Amino acid sequence: MDGLRTLGEQVRDCQACRLARGRTHAVPGSGAPDAEIMFVGEAPGFHEDQQGLPFVGAAGQFLDQLLQSIGLTRSQVYIANVVKCRPPNNRDPQPDELEACRPFLDRQIALIKPKIIVTLGRFSMQLAFPGTSISKVHGQPVRIGDITYYPMFHPAAALHQPRYRTFIEQDMLRLPALLEEIKAGQQSSPTSSSRPEQLSLF
Repeated sequence: MDGLRTLGEQVRDCQACRLARGRTHAVPGSGAPDAEIMFVGEAPGFHEDQQGLPFVGAAGQFLDQLLQSIGLTRSQVYIANVVKCRPPNNRDPQPDELEACRPFLDRQIALIKPKIIVTLGRFSMQLAFPGTSISKVHGQPVRIGDITYYPMFHPAAALHQPRYRTFIEQDMLRLPALLEEIKAGQQSSPTSSSRPEQLSLF
């Protein structure tokens, strides 16, 4: 816990990229320091910037519903973003901004040691699924080292395009069984006969 607290202070003091100049609050992350499941989104939005907490806007409310659907609350998982400060007008994070923030996320992962990292949206998906499309790999877990990465559409996608809501809900419902498989030592890297190139990424 002390490690995450110290890291949070470093995030709030960070001046490593241009996003620091426009933020109200940096948003390190929140949740259980020993969470088995870690959710990683893209970047803070307006409400997150105001409150200094991740996923507190409309997308966050949907995430709360998704967690409730599998019997979990925020206090039982850890939630963070690849970028810790809000980009102006919620634009996409730039490559140098992602690079500046990456050490913070790497440190969070090292401290929390989650069994599963759920990547929410295309920017966090690049942690484990570079060069592919979220529409092709969502719901398909891949194990890298001791961590299983599980790509999902960002909850905000369901707010803007309702057709994604079913995909998100179904992918979330698979999480408990995936976690149990991992804990039982039965998890192996899933493959897809239609996309064998996934194997070459790792």
